[in-house]
Amino acid sequence: MKILTGNDLKTGDVIWWAGETRWSRHLADSADAGAEADAILAREEAALRVNVPYIVDGRQTDQGPMPLHIKERVRAFGPTVRPDLAINTSIPILKA
Repeated sequence: MKILTGNDLKTGDVIWWAGETRWSRHLADSADAGAEADAILAREEAALRVNVPYIVDGRQTDQGPMPLHIKERVRAFGPTVRPDLAINTSIPILKA
């Protein structure tokens, strides 16, 4: 699974590509970009819909799409040292 992420141009918030031209602040909304990831990334960056977009390897889980790398899980869910400050406290951040 290929997940696209970057930052919102206005707020700087972490955002996830949700299909077509949509971006979401919620990882659960993210879509699998698959083999088209590079083309989608170029198109979305050129259209100024996202700042510094890049491709993340992920997999589908019972909780929805999940990045494989811990850095991206921290970006998606919040800090690991204070789980009470996490964006979504129902998802265990350290489990891929």
